[in-house]
Amino acid sequence: MQFLLAFILAAPLIGAAAALLPAPPGLKGKSPEQAVLRHGVTVTAVILAAAIALTLGFDHDTPARFQATTDISWIQALNVRIHLGIDGISLPLLLMTALLSFLCALYSYYKLPQGPSPKAFVALLLVLEAGTLATFAVLDLLLFFLAFEMVLIPMYFLIARWGGAQRQAAAWKFILFTLLGSVVMLLGLLLIGLKSGTFDMVALASDNGRELTHTTQILAVLAIGIGLAVKTPMWPLHSWLPDAHTAAPTVGSVLLAGVLLKMGTYGFVRILLPITPGGMQTFAPYLGAFAAIGIVYGSLACLALARKGNKGDLKRLIAYSSVGHMGFVLLGIATMTPTGVNGALFANIAHGLITGLLFFLVGALKDRYGTADLDTLAGATGAALYGRAPRLGAFLAFAAVASLGLPGLAGFWGEMLALFGAFDPAEGLSRPAFLTYMAIGGLGTLLTAGYLLIVVRRVCMGDPKAKSAAPAALPDIQHYEFAAWTPLVALTVLAGLWPAVLLGLTDPAVQKLLAGGNS
Repeated sequence: MQFLLAFILAAPLIGAAAALLPAPPGLKGKSPEQAVLRHGVTVTAVILAAAIALTLGFDHDTPARFQATTDISWIQALNVRIHLGIDGISLPLLLMTALLSFLCALYSYYKLPQGPSPKAFVALLLVLEAGTLATFAVLDLLLFFLAFEMVLIPMYFLIARWGGAQRQAAAWKFILFTLLGSVVMLLGLLLIGLKSGTFDMVALASDNGRELTHTTQILAVLAIGIGLAVKTPMWPLHSWLPDAHTAAPTVGSVLLAGVLLKMGTYGFVRILLPITPGGMQTFAPYLGAFAAIGIVYGSLACLALARKGNKGDLKRLIAYSSVGHMGFVLLGIATMTPTGVNGALFANIAHGLITGLLFFLVGALKDRYGTADLDTLAGATGAALYGRAPRLGAFLAFAAVASLGLPGLAGFWGEMLALFGAFDPAEGLSRPAFLTYMAIGGLGTLLTAGYLLIVVRRVCMGDPKAKSAAPAALPDIQHYEFAAWTPLVALTVLAGLWPAVLLGLTDPAVQKLLAGGNS
């Protein structure tokens, strides 16, 4: 188990370095470009297989205990250690990251975005995977920061070099926002480490903030929370996200929504809740307020983009929907209750699966039509995908109803548990305030259903014979698209029908985390 986890973290970096080397003569295939793309698929497949093996070897009877741990001294002067391990909170995120990275590599093998060298593309994809996997597996604050920052450069170049229109401006906005948040976050992490005498996240969580004064906790939560909120993204620190998604290539949008946003919310759960509980209790009502505003704001922005005549870009619409969905995650965390935090973790996974699928589908639509502009797609009567490309239309309708939280699919449980957590927040928090947030969140679910059903009506329905932007022969789902999308559909159904698979992992770990490691 130790070897497996270390291999999962090291393999992407080794694979990235190998991708930049010339392909061996016997492995070039039709061209060197095909060889390096096949290399990306192979490396991510091996990492996914190792992650599945790690999951099978995980002791599901004790998910609250860190397993597959490695603890080696690294920088003795600062008491920084290479401390690795997974529990029921981090394992699902690790597995989802490995899955989405493999599906993106597979999709890119057949549909590589226009840009420079495929070698650089594959290497950046693997470095991005290494950073995200490490974020969910490290148990030292400074290592967490290094892993957290490791993803910025590859994502910047994926947007700036392989993106669409306005890609340079979007890439700069992404890097400046996230770097500024990270600088502030580093100050908070250093404050905790220097005041407590250790950067070890397990020891700090067990101490439960007893070594930190209330003032120190407040300062740490403020500093670290800003950095995490930018990455999540929380309203009003979200403005980089729509531009980044709109400009990014399809696989960049999938990884940005499916994995990178989860790093921020994971930091709230793994660092702030157990290490600075007093500071979190002070800021929880404000976090809940920002989350509730984000839920409604994201939904209203999507409604505006979905309306006829507003020239709404579908990729931009899905990006704004992420602001609303991540608002539910933040609301669950703000309740500081097992119900709310479990809901947040469930919603994290559900959002990764469903929104990743949505960005795959919108990318496929853009490839076929040459645009993601909703008015251009819909024409006078609607894009009529049900008639022109029925399987593609069915996948899009499925992803939309999953995203709006239809019971029986993964999107339902996380949002419901987050609202239940707000109904009865942790002791010391204002119940009237959180009841208000719950009511606002409930309104957000109605608005979400509204804009997603409008999108389905305008894109999937209509007259197949009417004039539209569709080419004369609109291809339906291709074999590689079916292979990349079907696992996300299956997992969305599985998590919706059998939520205990995920909640059975997270709940014991959350109970222990909120109790300061004492239960």
